[in-house]
Amino acid sequence: MPEKSSSASPAQQARARRRRSVWAAGVLVAATASAVVLVATGGSDPDPRPDSPRSAASVEAVPGDSAPAGPDLARRDADDPLAVGPADAPVVMVEYSDFQCPYCGRFARETKQELLRTHVKKGSLRIEWRNFPIFGEESEDAARAAWAAGRQGAFWEFHDRLYAEPRGRNTGAFAKDKLVAHAKEAGVADLDRFRKDMDSEQAHRAVARDRAEGYALGVTSTPAFLVNGTPVLGAQPTEVFDKAVRDALTRSGSGSAKK
Repeated sequence: MPEKSSSASPAQQARARRRRSVWAAGVLVAATASAVVLVATGGSDPDPRPDSPRSAASVEAVPGDSAPAGPDLARRDADDPLAVGPADAPVVMVEYSDFQCPYCGRFARETKQELLRTHVKKGSLRIEWRNFPIFGEESEDAARAAWAAGRQGAFWEFHDRLYAEPRGRNTGAFAKDKLVAHAKEAGVADLDRFRKDMDSEQAHRAVARDRAEGYALGVTSTPAFLVNGTPVLGAQPTEVFDKAVRDALTRSGSGSAKK
């Protein structure tokens, strides 16, 4: 959707932004409704209230070949510490996750490691993390702490520590003193700076930006992904993500990666 020219009035620009948000949400909803198959996995969400945020792993959403592409939300910032892989990679996976989401943890421990080996290290895939905390105060604190770790080049080490094992939600596992301890183990050098960055207004704004982007797109549960704009929802088997990346490579004209 084309941008309005710089001569547009503030009111016109605001209307254009609203139209883009509605369009983006519509693309994701349409893709989910028309081109996914929901398959029960046997998993259950610990907080199944119909009005509560949830992990998207009690069902699996498998993208169909005709899934419409969503908006290109890849930032491709070469200096982004919350991304891994070359900024000019032909495929970008945007990931919306919560550090207290058990299925996000499963993706981090299993599928992501395979994608790093198979695609990221070969330069064909870039993964861009978006903080999408939806499970309460400790999710919020963990998201800001991860951002603060990234300020010292240790986001992924910190990420891996927080997802190293399944944890209960809002049980104190991600209390601020525990997050500082995780930061130390992850190799964050300046813990005083880490504490300040974690509580800073900049950290709050960065997390709010990621979450607003996800909500505007139509994300309501975690984990959720866009692979070159194509939605992949929930705790999928590794082969589903591998196929999504390879299909995106083919569509981009880069061919299919070899294992």
